[in-house]
Amino acid sequence: MSVLIVIPARYASSRYPGKPLVPLTGASGQAQTLIERSWRAAMAVSGIDRVVVATDDDRIKDASEAFGAEVVMTSEACQNGTERCAEAHAALGGGYDMVVNLQGDAPLTPAWFIEGLVDGLKAAPEAEIATPVLRCDGATLRGFLEDRKAGRVGGTTAVFGASGQALYFSKEVIPFTNEVYADGADTPVFHHVGVYAYRPQALAAYPDWSVGPLETLEGLEQLRFLENGRQVLCVEVAARGRQFWELNNPADVPKIEAMMAEMGVA
Repeated sequence: MSVLIVIPARYASSRYPGKPLVPLTGASGQAQTLIERSWRAAMAVSGIDRVVVATDDDRIKDASEAFGAEVVMTSEACQNGTERCAEAHAALGGGYDMVVNLQGDAPLTPAWFIEGLVDGLKAAPEAEIATPVLRCDGATLRGFLEDRKAGRVGGTTAVFGASGQALYFSKEVIPFTNEVYADGADTPVFHHVGVYAYRPQALAAYPDWSVGPLETLEGLEQLRFLENGRQVLCVEVAARGRQFWELNNPADVPKIEAMMAEMGVA
């Protein structure tokens, strides 16, 4: 199967304007922008045919081309990354068997997350979209709860059935548990990793569906699939000692830089 990775990036983020061009300093002391680190994460994935950055902003285009990325310009009308991926795939002439959306705020995404995601969708012909989930340990769950207590929108959580079929995604911490877990202990909460693999037919149909109440309330694009009765497959991935976090707010910059320093990510 031919696989395209699209990295959607927009400048006008409501929570963090200019986020793709924010510099992140790694363990070597070298600073690279968020979009460059996300592109390098995509380029490290095996079995991928093509990687493109999809944006509507010339500043992101120029910065991306400067470090060697292929760029597809898309409309300012795209409401989220999935719509931008659909537009980019169409602009490239289509033809790919699978399109992966590696959102441009996840520079710590390990290659095996995406490789496992692609394999998971290949093995589930009934699913139209797949997305990875990572079981939280006690320390991660505590960070989620602290974010919500402070009024910050942090990571997204997912609940799914025995077959992996998604039941719901939320920016609240679900499912509820009142247990206290040790830092390294497994918890029943799964962190939704903001990567998606789509079958092209479902991706092409997505922009024509109306935005539903759940997507509006949560601000989560994948809920449009659930609200339209489409099956979303959650693929559990393993951390293998790697820390993972998305850049959602300015406060996440030092958190991600500390993780890179600890993991030795240059």
